[in-house]
Amino acid sequence: MSSDTKTYDIGWVTSVLPHRYPFLMLDRVLEIDPGKRIVAVKSVTINEPFFQGHFPDHPVMPGVLLIEGMAQSAALLLMGELPEKERRKKLFYFASIEKAYFRRPVVPGDQVRYEIDIVRRRTRFCRLSGKALVDGEIAAEGICSSAVVDR
Repeated sequence: MSSDTKTYDIGWVTSVLPHRYPFLMLDRVLEIDPGKRIVAVKSVTINEPFFQGHFPDHPVMPGVLLIEGMAQSAALLLMGELPEKERRKKLFYFASIEKAYFRRPVVPGDQVRYEIDIVRRRTRFCRLSGKALVDGEIAAEGICSSAVVDR
């Protein structure tokens, strides 16, 4: 169980992340265990701009955007620990993805649950393990590396 059971809404998410529509891939955070784990969600609707071209007759959320959602969740976990004044001076860069697998399509009406765990952390670099789940089934998973840099 998380040491912090408070739900963080979209206001908190946008206070930490620089991303905005249409590239914000998270709606809220359900759990944060500082320095260890985060669980965040995204409700996928037919109104998402990527569905216009991916694919018009069979809408499927692009896998790369599931990976982006994992990276944004990881950024919330790491950047959310910083005082607001410090967050404004930093950016979270996605550095690599390994062992990325896509297990099932994500379609309009699904709610994606991102579960991210820190594997290894250094001062500026971090390695994280992530899953994107829909109804308890893994839709995507992978191990990513990231860096926190000065703006």
